[in-house]
Amino acid sequence: MNIEIVAFAILATIGIASAILLVLQKNPVYSALLLILHFMALAGLYLLLNAQFIAVLQILVYAGAIMVLFVFVIMLLNLQNEQALVDNFNIRKIVSFILGVVLFLQFAVFFLVKAKNDIDIKKSPDSIDAGSIQNIGEALFTTYLIPFEIASFLLLVAIIGSIFLAKRKIE
Repeated sequence: MNIEIVAFAILATIGIASAILLVLQKNPVYSALLLILHFMALAGLYLLLNAQFIAVLQILVYAGAIMVLFVFVIMLLNLQNEQALVDNFNIRKIVSFILGVVLFLQFAVFFLVKAKNDIDIKKSPDSIDAGSIQNIGEALFTTYLIPFEIASFLLLVAIIGSIFLAKRKIE
């Protein structure tokens, strides 16, 4: 058996299990930790696709900076009083279970069809280095230069707006 298939199966299992447990958790801090685990599994899947730059960004930006912000907001809000409301509302469990079953069935059908037809998925020579830093940099600063600059301007406006809102006096 190929090591890539085993690694994919392990990372996919970790990703699916952490996503399901994330939705089913009652404690928001545990949910944040499970989201970090899910981001790590996703970064591992990016590594299997030879997208090293995207995998590193996944870990640094999402599992690092964004999750620190999430945990800070969770700690700041002190969600102990809302726990009684969460206990009575179980629609998340039902929806997550249904989505998990649908996702499992999709993977099962795919692997059964692949095994039946013996489809061999090969990488094209163009897609081998698709996730490299050089190709992403060339595409970002040539083809997608204007959307990149618009996104950076929007982020600057959002930062200035958040500073303005934080400086206002609360009445």
